Amino acid sequence: MIMVTDREQAIFEAAIKLGALYHQWVGTPVSPGTAPLLAQAIEESVKLQPFVKNIQVHLDTDRMTPNPFGYSEVNGLMFDVHIHTRWGKATCHARLSPKGDYPMMEIVECNEDFELSGH
Repeated sequence: MIMVTDREQAIFEAAIKLGALYHQWVGTPVSPGTAPLLAQAIEESVKLQPFVKNIQVHLDTDRMTPNPFGYSEVNGLMFDVHIHTRWGKATCHARLSPKGDYPMMEIVECNEDFELSGH
């Protein structure tokens, strides 16, 4: 049996949560006026999940194109999301943000706490 490290699990938790966030919220009706409330709702929803230590969500209202009824739909290029997860002694900072014309999910940084043998 191969055991995964705390670092690998922290990365997995961040990645799975970003993927779920993306697919859950794309297509949601939004306007420039409701974008901050929707971003806050996304944050509060994701924070309920285990191993999430922090998340910041911003929706780029400049990327909104109103339909004939006056609202837009969330698309992946609107997301600027930073998530921090913790598993055991490891933390992961990952993000979802536009890279050119693609909503890229990537690992920013991972750290592990090491116990110092004490003197």
